[in-house]
Amino acid sequence: MLSKIENAQASPSLGTLVKLAGAISVPLTSLFRGLEEEQDALVVRAGQGVEIMRKGSRVGHHYQLLGDMRGPNKAIEPMLVTLNEHSEVFPLFQHPGVEFIYMLEGVVEYGHGAGRYVLRPGDAIQFSGEVVHGPTELVSLPIRFLSVIAYGSPGN
Repeated sequence: MLSKIENAQASPSLGTLVKLAGAISVPLTSLFRGLEEEQDALVVRAGQGVEIMRKGSRVGHHYQLLGDMRGPNKAIEPMLVTLNEHSEVFPLFQHPGVEFIYMLEGVVEYGHGAGRYVLRPGDAIQFSGEVVHGPTELVSLPIRFLSVIAYGSPGN
Protein backbone atom coordinates (compact mmCIF):
# COMPACT_ATOMS: atom_id res chain seq x y z
CA MET A 1 0.00 0.00 0.00
CA LEU A 2 2.81 2.41 0.87
CA SER A 3 4.40 1.87 -2.54
CA LYS A 4 1.06 2.64 -4.26
CA ILE A 5 0.71 5.87 -2.26
CA GLU A 6 4.30 6.92 -3.08
CA ASN A 7 3.75 6.28 -6.78
CA ALA A 8 0.37 8.07 -6.89
CA GLN A 9 -1.47 4.84 -7.65
CA ALA A 10 -3.64 5.11 -4.53
CA SER A 11 -5.02 7.93 -2.40
CA PRO A 12 -4.80 7.21 1.32
CA SER A 13 -7.69 7.86 3.66
CA LEU A 14 -7.32 10.28 6.56
CA GLY A 15 -7.06 7.30 8.91
CA THR A 16 -4.18 5.84 6.89
CA LEU A 17 -2.39 9.20 6.91
CA VAL A 18 -2.75 9.43 10.69
CA LYS A 19 -1.21 5.96 11.05
CA LEU A 20 1.65 6.82 8.65
CA ALA A 21 2.43 10.04 10.52
CA GLY A 22 2.44 8.13 13.81
CA ALA A 23 4.69 5.42 12.40
CA ILE A 24 7.35 7.95 11.39
CA SER A 25 6.80 10.13 14.49
CA VAL A 26 5.80 13.37 12.77
CA PRO A 27 2.68 15.53 13.09
CA LEU A 28 0.01 14.81 10.49
CA THR A 29 0.29 18.38 9.15
CA SER A 30 3.95 17.81 8.21
CA LEU A 31 2.78 15.44 5.47
CA PHE A 32 1.11 18.40 3.74
CA ARG A 33 3.84 21.05 4.11
CA GLY A 34 4.99 22.60 0.88
CA LEU A 35 2.06 21.46 -1.27
CA GLU A 36 0.58 24.97 -1.51
CA GLU A 37 4.02 26.51 -1.99
CA GLU A 38 4.86 24.91 -5.32
CA GLN A 39 5.15 27.60 -7.99
CA ASP A 40 6.83 28.14 -11.31
CA ALA A 41 10.22 29.86 -11.41
CA LEU A 42 10.66 33.04 -13.41
CA VAL A 43 13.55 32.80 -15.88
CA VAL A 44 14.82 35.80 -17.85
CA ARG A 45 17.44 34.86 -20.45
CA ALA A 46 20.48 37.04 -21.10
CA GLY A 47 19.49 40.18 -22.97
CA GLN A 48 15.77 39.35 -22.75
CA GLY A 49 14.76 41.55 -19.79
CA VAL A 50 11.90 43.94 -20.48
CA GLU A 51 13.01 47.53 -21.18
CA ILE A 52 11.05 49.77 -18.86
CA MET A 53 10.63 53.52 -18.53
CA ARG A 54 11.45 55.02 -15.16
CA LYS A 55 11.42 58.55 -13.90
CA GLY A 56 14.32 60.19 -15.72
CA SER A 57 14.58 57.63 -18.54
CA ARG A 58 16.22 59.31 -21.51
CA VAL A 59 18.67 58.59 -24.29
CA GLY A 60 21.57 56.70 -22.80
CA HIS A 61 19.71 55.61 -19.64
CA HIS A 62 18.32 52.07 -19.96
CA TYR A 63 16.41 50.13 -17.34
CA GLN A 64 15.95 46.43 -17.99
CA LEU A 65 13.59 44.56 -15.66
CA LEU A 66 15.09 41.16 -14.84
CA GLY A 67 12.09 39.67 -13.08
CA ASP A 68 8.60 40.63 -12.00
CA MET A 69 6.60 38.35 -9.75
CA ARG A 70 3.17 39.95 -9.85
CA GLY A 71 0.51 39.87 -7.19
CA PRO A 72 1.13 38.82 -3.61
CA ASN A 73 4.56 37.32 -4.46
CA LYS A 74 6.13 40.61 -5.56
CA ALA A 75 8.75 41.22 -2.90
CA ILE A 76 11.67 42.42 -5.06
CA GLU A 77 12.30 44.29 -8.30
CA PRO A 78 15.64 43.39 -9.95
CA MET A 79 16.90 45.67 -12.74
CA LEU A 80 19.99 45.97 -14.89
CA VAL A 81 20.73 49.68 -15.27
CA THR A 82 22.96 50.89 -18.10
CA LEU A 83 24.10 54.50 -18.45
CA ASN A 84 25.83 55.12 -21.80
CA GLU A 85 25.80 58.89 -22.13
CA HIS A 86 26.71 61.81 -19.91
CA SER A 87 23.85 64.02 -18.85
CA GLU A 88 23.84 67.22 -16.86
CA VAL A 89 20.68 66.52 -14.90
CA PHE A 90 20.32 63.21 -13.12
CA PRO A 91 17.03 61.66 -12.07
CA LEU A 92 16.42 61.37 -8.34
CA PHE A 93 14.38 58.49 -7.03
CA GLN A 94 12.31 57.73 -3.94
CA HIS A 95 10.37 54.53 -3.34
CA PRO A 96 9.32 52.24 -0.51
CA GLY A 97 11.62 49.46 0.63
CA VAL A 98 15.35 48.90 0.57
CA GLU A 99 17.57 49.10 -2.53
CA PHE A 100 20.76 47.18 -3.17
CA ILE A 101 23.15 48.16 -5.99
CA TYR A 102 26.06 46.06 -7.25
CA MET A 103 28.44 47.71 -9.72
CA LEU A 104 29.35 45.71 -12.83
CA GLU A 105 31.12 48.24 -15.06
CA GLY A 106 32.26 51.87 -15.07
CA VAL A 107 32.49 54.36 -12.22
CA VAL A 108 29.62 56.43 -10.81
CA GLU A 109 29.21 58.84 -7.94
CA TYR A 110 25.94 57.86 -6.30
CA GLY A 111 24.03 60.12 -3.95
CA HIS A 112 21.85 59.07 -1.05
CA GLY A 113 20.47 61.99 0.92
CA ALA A 114 23.46 64.23 1.69
CA GLY A 115 25.96 61.37 1.18
CA ARG A 116 28.02 60.84 -1.99
CA TYR A 117 29.65 57.49 -2.78
CA VAL A 118 32.06 56.67 -5.63
CA LEU A 119 31.23 53.14 -6.82
CA ARG A 120 33.50 50.96 -8.99
CA PRO A 121 33.07 47.42 -10.37
CA GLY A 122 32.59 44.99 -7.50
CA ASP A 123 31.38 47.68 -5.08
CA ALA A 124 27.95 47.41 -3.47
CA ILE A 125 25.69 49.83 -1.64
CA GLN A 126 22.45 49.23 0.24
CA PHE A 127 20.09 51.97 1.46
CA SER A 128 16.55 52.99 2.31
CA GLY A 129 14.59 53.83 -0.82
CA GLU A 130 12.56 56.43 1.12
CA VAL A 131 15.59 58.79 1.05
CA VAL A 132 16.19 60.70 -2.21
CA HIS A 133 18.88 58.92 -4.23
CA GLY A 134 20.39 58.55 -7.68
CA PRO A 135 23.57 59.09 -9.74
CA THR A 136 25.21 62.46 -9.09
CA GLU A 137 28.15 62.10 -11.51
CA LEU A 138 28.92 59.64 -14.31
CA VAL A 139 32.68 59.32 -13.86
CA SER A 140 33.59 56.55 -16.36
CA LEU A 141 31.22 55.28 -19.07
CA PRO A 142 29.64 52.93 -19.83
CA ILE A 143 28.16 52.28 -16.39
CA ARG A 144 26.25 49.09 -15.62
CA PHE A 145 24.89 48.01 -12.27
CA LEU A 146 22.41 45.57 -10.83
CA SER A 147 19.72 47.26 -8.75
CA VAL A 148 17.43 45.19 -6.53
CA ILE A 149 14.60 46.88 -4.67
CA ALA A 150 13.22 44.79 -1.80
CA TYR A 151 9.70 45.76 -0.81
CA GLY A 152 9.45 43.38 2.14
CA SER A 153 7.79 40.01 2.62
CA PRO A 154 5.54 38.75 -0.18
CA GLY A 155 2.12 40.26 0.22
CA ASN A 156 3.33 43.10 2.49
